[in-house]
Amino acid sequence: MPSIVIVGAQWGDEGKGKITDLLAEKADVVVRFQGGNNAGHTIVRGDDVYKLHLMPSGILYPGKLCVIGNGVVIDPKVITEEIVELTRRGIDVSGLRISANAHLIMPYHKLLDQEGEARLGKLQIGTTKRGIGPCYADKASRLGIRVQDLLDEKILRQKIYAALEPKRQLLRPYERDPIIDLQTMVQEYRRFGQRLAPYIADAPPIIWDALDRGCLVVFEGAQGTLLDIDHGTYPFVTSSNPVAGSATIGAGVGPKDINEVWGVTKAYATRVGSGPFASELDDDLGNRLREAGGEYGTTTGRPRRTGWLDLVALRYAARVNGLTALAITKLDVLSGIGPLQLATRYRGPEGAEFDAFPYHQSILHKATAVYEQLPGWDDDITGVRRFEDLPAAAQDYLRYVENFVGVPLALVGVGPARDQVIEIDRSAPLQRAA
Repeated sequence: MPSIVIVGAQWGDEGKGKITDLLAEKADVVVRFQGGNNAGHTIVRGDDVYKLHLMPSGILYPGKLCVIGNGVVIDPKVITEEIVELTRRGIDVSGLRISANAHLIMPYHKLLDQEGEARLGKLQIGTTKRGIGPCYADKASRLGIRVQDLLDEKILRQKIYAALEPKRQLLRPYERDPIIDLQTMVQEYRRFGQRLAPYIADAPPIIWDALDRGCLVVFEGAQGTLLDIDHGTYPFVTSSNPVAGSATIGAGVGPKDINEVWGVTKAYATRVGSGPFASELDDDLGNRLREAGGEYGTTTGRPRRTGWLDLVALRYAARVNGLTALAITKLDVLSGIGPLQLATRYRGPEGAEFDAFPYHQSILHKATAVYEQLPGWDDDITGVRRFEDLPAAAQDYLRYVENFVGVPLALVGVGPARDQVIEIDRSAPLQRAA
């Protein structure tokens, strides 16, 4: 059985949780490899809706091993609450394993995140203010607190003290806030350690063993390619690497352990927070897409910016990740919205047109999309389960995307429920040009 990496091929919120959930049913191990609780996966099971922030999507299946890898930054309060809530709803979480080497979000990380955004004013990046960036910064500065530190009070105290020292000036406005009192933090995080101790593990050997036994291992990322700190629309990016290559680092496996990389994209585009968005629809049609697609953040509740599908950016994501398959979600949202536009080129600030994703911010941040127009469809497609039963215009739309990006389709979502999916035989990819 292959190992599969699931990545977002846009700016996040593409529906990776649903795709991972479908694959998790067949998987033996599901591994979350980067990001923090600034991400959210929504999974619909019948009338039940599960909103997961740190927990790997496979946790909804009894007996699955679900690993939070070392590349993830963990708010222990959030993961503890998720464990409690899932248990209350009858979900068995005994398969959860948390890497002892994962880093912890501390109370001062959240304060620094909020303060940093406030100082930027109109230049705000649009972070979720959950301490993700400052936590990764401490990790890089070798001042991080790791999950394993929760199990040793002496080490925990020493490390928190060392991490606080260089931040005293920045934290001066909060010096009387009890949440960053050293003793308070040590006691609180020791309690988290006691509650999480049954789940803390040396994660890589668990994954190695599964791979050696030929098991199916699914690696899931958070956010999306265009939010990657190296390859995204910097500085309007996240603080980690959501691209496929990060799965090896964030889980502790080698490149040869990865067999397939699936990129998830909506049938249109969305973005949360600030930053360039060449195909954005800042009008009534954009509002219509937002309402039809329920485009509000799982974690923050913030309304998402909406726009037409950007094929220039999607083709860039396919190359950066080495995609072997595409999963397109929310095709049903486009029903009744026609004609449809697909961004196939960009127009720069000087009027020049180009078909490659620009590397320079002076161009990227001012580029606008140039479109190809395709006919839409009015049919309700939420009950369709075979590609050939889709309206002809919907089939042509999917063919156009596949041919432009150069990556075969594997799945098409036609509704929020887990069974509202069209599985496509990749041994016979859609070859006819639109």
